[in-house]
Amino acid sequence: MKKFIYLSLLFAFLAAGAVSAQVVDPVKWQQRIEMESKTEGSMIFTASIDNNWHIYGLKLPDGGPRPTEFVFKELAGAELIGEITPSVKPTEEFDSTFNMNLSWWAKNVEFSQRFKLKDGSEGYRISGTISYQACNTVDGACIAPSKFLIELTQGNPPAAEIPSADVAVKASSDNSLWAPVKFPEGTNNVTPQVADASWIYIFVWGFIGGLLALFTPCVWPMIPLTVSFFLKKNQSRKKSIADALTYGGAIIVIFLVLGLAVTLLFGASKLNDLATNAVFNLIFFALLVVFAISFFGAFEIKLPSGWSNKMDSRADRTTGIVSIFFMAFTLVLVSFSCTGPLIGTLLVEAASQASIVGPAVGLGAFALALAIPFTLCAIFPSLLKELPRSGGWLNSVKVVLGFLELALSLKFLSVADLAYGWGILDREVFVSLWVVIFILLGCYLLGKINFSHDTPSEHVGVGRFFLALISLSFAVYLIPGLWGAPLKGVSAFVPPLYTQDFNLYESGGFKAFSDYDEGMKYAEENNRPVLIDFSGYGCVNCRKMEGAVFDTEEVSGLIKENFVLITLMVDDKRPLAEPMTVTENGKTIVLETVGEKWSYLQRTKFNASTQPFYVQLDNDGQPLTGPYSYNENVAEYVEWLDNGLEAYSKKQNIWI
Repeated sequence: MKKFIYLSLLFAFLAAGAVSAQVVDPVKWQQRIEMESKTEGSMIFTASIDNNWHIYGLKLPDGGPRPTEFVFKELAGAELIGEITPSVKPTEEFDSTFNMNLSWWAKNVEFSQRFKLKDGSEGYRISGTISYQACNTVDGACIAPSKFLIELTQGNPPAAEIPSADVAVKASSDNSLWAPVKFPEGTNNVTPQVADASWIYIFVWGFIGGLLALFTPCVWPMIPLTVSFFLKKNQSRKKSIADALTYGGAIIVIFLVLGLAVTLLFGASKLNDLATNAVFNLIFFALLVVFAISFFGAFEIKLPSGWSNKMDSRADRTTGIVSIFFMAFTLVLVSFSCTGPLIGTLLVEAASQASIVGPAVGLGAFALALAIPFTLCAIFPSLLKELPRSGGWLNSVKVVLGFLELALSLKFLSVADLAYGWGILDREVFVSLWVVIFILLGCYLLGKINFSHDTPSEHVGVGRFFLALISLSFAVYLIPGLWGAPLKGVSAFVPPLYTQDFNLYESGGFKAFSDYDEGMKYAEENNRPVLIDFSGYGCVNCRKMEGAVFDTEEVSGLIKENFVLITLMVDDKRPLAEPMTVTENGKTIVLETVGEKWSYLQRTKFNASTQPFYVQLDNDGQPLTGPYSYNENVAEYVEWLDNGLEAYSKKQNIWI
């Protein structure tokens, strides 16, 4: 038993280490020109690849990793000769990570592209992009696909002869307002560990999800199967306890592996993009709606019976730890059709925290809650006699989960709607749908609504009555939100107040600039300090701060009367009018969306990347005090604002 626990912990530690490795750049690129004559030469691109990493070939089958690709968008005074040529042939083998035959380079490699000058040309300018993806040969970990700009210029090239609408332009950020800053020393910087707080949030929700999963019709029937499995084992009390603990540990490890696999698959830099991606959120919205319809009794979703039967029979035939592992794997497989929506919601929530360990923490908590009762049943099989048999009450649980999934599905639709600016699910529309859903849920619990697979009941139990009371009370709580009430209890889920078309409340909803340069210009013209709010459409903690802090009369009034508020959404998917080329960490990158622009500003000017993140600036773009992160204490936020106002007054020699 100890050996199994040690191995499990070792596996989790190594896997976490692999996840952490995603923050490094395993491939370094250099470029140079080698002229063979006055009119012909070669562009040489050298990829220096770290040990145990590789980049993929120039041509790959669909559905695999990103190939190494060179795209020359602008040719001025020159023309290409032939195609890009690597210095060595790539290795061609079966790649177990992507389950297909692929080609790659695991050692340093040079790529050359020959070109020649056009007649009469006094120089050349060649620009384009290099895109690639690198994976680790040891554990299969991959970095997210990368893309950066290349530009080679000599002499006096003519104007571009192959114009391209997406040729990047120079960044407009080369001014003092965008310059990196240092925060004043001795100020009361309120910057708690947002990542740690987010992990706690994910752990709690994961644990609650695991408890909810216990009462689904897929998981509950597994309890007698578990007891039956362990009753067959005639062994000592000590050995029975050890096997039961091993069983619980196996459940946790399986779910944990799933969480780490998702993290490794999407990579650290793409988690937040995933959480606000329109296609991804629309898919989850549709899936949750389909599952809700299924739970209402329209049809039943099942995994192929052969899968679970095969795993179950394997558990019966094998012995020792192997049989216990197969039993745990059977539980995971059989329960998936009910736990899938819960797990999916959890993974997307973890992704929205932009933390590479979020999925692992969430899935570990989910598995812990799921494993505890099964472990206890394996230790004390007699507990089964006290448990209610599955039947009509499980159908009711199924319907209740259907209502909850229908409500949660709107959150995914809302994130996509906000990130892309569609405007189809404003705050009052969202709240209206929730009000109707929870009123219908309350009516169902009171027996006023029945579905086809429900068991008729002559009376309403005490438990159902109190659940109906909670649901109907929650619906009543939501109703003022139709006219702009803050709804602080659910601010993390509902759209922000600025999407409210009709607002009777004066506390929140103040106008904010959404462009940094425009807001800074307005602040200078009106002699006001600036409050910058780095936020995100998929940022749960941002919505909680808005509801708990910004929408209070004290904070809202203070900002309205004294500050110019600039709210910058780092996950805004709208394309820039013209792409921007910037240099970061020695590499030229292309910013193509509004969110990428504001994320770059936050990283380079303030050396921060978490949201929410608040800074107060003077009219020269310099900080007045330390930054402020996620902290719902209104008094502390007001004190922080007052300190910034005092510092601004001293700088301007005025009193505000």
